[in-house]
Amino acid sequence: MRNIFILLLVLTFASCNDVEEWADNPSGNFDALWTILDEHYCFFEEKGVDWDTVYEKYSKRIGSKMSDEALFTVCSDMIDELKDGHTNLSAPFATSYYRQWWSDYPQNYDERVIQQYYFNYNYRSLNTVDYGILPQNIGYMHYDSFSTGLGEGNIDYILAHFATCNALIIDVRDNGGGSLSNVEPLVRRFITERTLVGYISHKTGPGHDEFSAPHEIYYEPAEEGRMMWGKPVVVIANRSTFSAANDFVATMKHLPQVTVVGATTGGGSGMPFSSELPCGWGVRFSAVPMLDAQGVLTEMGVEPTEGCAVDMSPADAINGRDTILDFAIEYLTKS
Repeated sequence: MRNIFILLLVLTFASCNDVEEWADNPSGNFDALWTILDEHYCFFEEKGVDWDTVYEKYSKRIGSKMSDEALFTVCSDMIDELKDGHTNLSAPFATSYYRQWWSDYPQNYDERVIQQYYFNYNYRSLNTVDYGILPQNIGYMHYDSFSTGLGEGNIDYILAHFATCNALIIDVRDNGGGSLSNVEPLVRRFITERTLVGYISHKTGPGHDEFSAPHEIYYEPAEEGRMMWGKPVVVIANRSTFSAANDFVATMKHLPQVTVVGATTGGGSGMPFSSELPCGWGVRFSAVPMLDAQGVLTEMGVEPTEGCAVDMSPADAINGRDTILDFAIEYLTKS
C-alpha cells in the first residue's frame, strides 16, 4: 500500500505538468537533463546546491559536434554535483554512479570473518539472509539486500529458530537497499500496535521549495498467529547501508527495544523516479523526500544510538574478530 501511495503521488504531480520538448542534439539533451532535475529533484536545499550555477559551469563544456561519450561525461559530472547515490544517467554504453557517499568511509564489514570465525560456516541461508545462533545465545541475521523479500513464513521460521535466544542482532551492513515493501514485513514483527514510522512529501510544482505537507506513514503489527519479537535488538549498520536499508535502520531506531550500533548509514531517503532524454538515455533521481518518525530527514544517513558508534579495527579483522559485532554482543550481554 505504501509504494502504491508514493507512486500515485508522483504520477499525480507528473500529470499536472506539460511535457517539454528538446532537440536531440548535445545542447538539447543537456538542457533536458538539467531541466528535468531542476523541476523534480527534491534535495537541492539540503545538499546546498545552486543548480543555476551548476548550469553555467557545465553548459560551457557542451559542443555541437561532441561525441555521445563526451556528452555523457559532462552530464555525469553535472549530476555528481548532487552527491546522490540515487541519481544516475544511463546510456547504452555506461551508467553513471556517484560513489563518494560510501567510498570515502571505512567499509566496516567483512562477511568472511563472521562466517568463518563466529559460525565456523555453520549457519543457515534463506533468500538474502544468513542466520544462526551465537555462542552467547544471541540470534544473528545478516540481511544482504531488500531487493529480495522474506515471505511471512520465512520470517516465522527465522524467529522461531531464535525463540530461546536472549536477544537478536540484525546486521544490515553492505545492504544497498531495494524495495520498501520488503522492509515492512520484518519491522511489523517488532511492534505491538499501529506505529508511526515516518513521513513523506511530494512535489507540488516545479519550484525547488514546492512540496506538500508531510504525510504520516504507519505500520501495523503482524497478523495474529505470526512469530513476534519483544526481546532486545541491536541493528548493525555501516556507510554502505543505503536506500531501503537506510529506511529500515531509521524505523527500527525509534522502537524502544532497539539499539543501532556501528557507523552512520549512507542515507538515500529520496524515493527515486525515472525520466528520459531526447536521445533515449534514462535518468533516475530522488524525487520524493522521506523523513523518519521524528520528522528528521535521513538523506544524509542515520547515526548510531548515542555511545554506540564503532568502527571495525583492521587488526581485529586480521585476527578473526569483528569489532562492531563484538561491541553489539557485549552490549546485549550486559543489558
